[in-house]
Amino acid sequence: MIINTGMRTDIPAFYSTWLCNRIKEGYVYVRNPYYRNQITKYSLNPNVVDCLAFCTKNPHPMISRISELDKYNQFWFITITPYGKELEPNVPDKKVVIDDFKILSKHLGADSVALRYDPIIITPKYSVQMHIKCFEKLLTQLRGYTKDCTISFLDLYEKVKRNAPDLKTPTKSEQIEIAKAFAKIGKENDIIIHGCCEKDYLKEYGIDITGCMSQEIVEKAIHNRIKVPKRKNQRIKCNCVLGNDIGVYNTCLHLCKYCYANENEKLVEENVRIHNEDSPLLIGKVENDDKITETKQESWIIDDNQIRLEI
Repeated sequence: MIINTGMRTDIPAFYSTWLCNRIKEGYVYVRNPYYRNQITKYSLNPNVVDCLAFCTKNPHPMISRISELDKYNQFWFITITPYGKELEPNVPDKKVVIDDFKILSKHLGADSVALRYDPIIITPKYSVQMHIKCFEKLLTQLRGYTKDCTISFLDLYEKVKRNAPDLKTPTKSEQIEIAKAFAKIGKENDIIIHGCCEKDYLKEYGIDITGCMSQEIVEKAIHNRIKVPKRKNQRIKCNCVLGNDIGVYNTCLHLCKYCYANENEKLVEENVRIHNEDSPLLIGKVENDDKITETKQESWIIDDNQIRLEI
């Protein structure tokens, strides 16, 4: 199975000590975001965790302790965008993130570290041509350090509308212009450009829309074939093997204006105050009326021998 850490918050950036403590203990508790008294217990035994997946804007806090994760197969998404503090107030200097990307790639291999350039937002400051210029520079720097890059255009979730009402989704013509240019830049740098839940028409312009964390990409990262169980509650058009997420909404301190995972800054601050590095829960503690259920876990790997995947 896959343990995912990055769909609800940025654990490497803000909760790396907690994660390493959970790995030492060998298990983690996850509170259901919709039924708060329901808690799921996941084993972190590498015999059943086939891949530990991350999505982060700042892997730096994990770099010095990356060896603590060496017993796991890993897949890292690292998000790098051209935006400034007005959209990403607490994201570190992008040059540092690029350097850390390269360190992770050297440690894990280019198959296991992928770039995310998303969401793509068009404003007077961040024009189509500006994105193309920045993307070309970025992929030139990361050539040889990754083989995959995922892009997506801004989705106006209700939380985004509230927190950043001035942001707009790029028009179809803008998306096509970017897709054409990005696909060309990707080809020049031997990096496949994937679209995350994007429109089918983008494949006409060179974008792979089969998924950003598809079974093929996971197998390439862990160098094993897997048999994925039938998935429930999958997003429409999502072909990804997302696994079970151990994060918590309303806990990411990057506070990006376009974030779909944070309701507001005040709620994030309240949750961070009750974070305990030694708790099995990322936020808070087990309460008297909580029901803890230990989930059934098994390895999805169908061939223990490493295989060579044709890229």
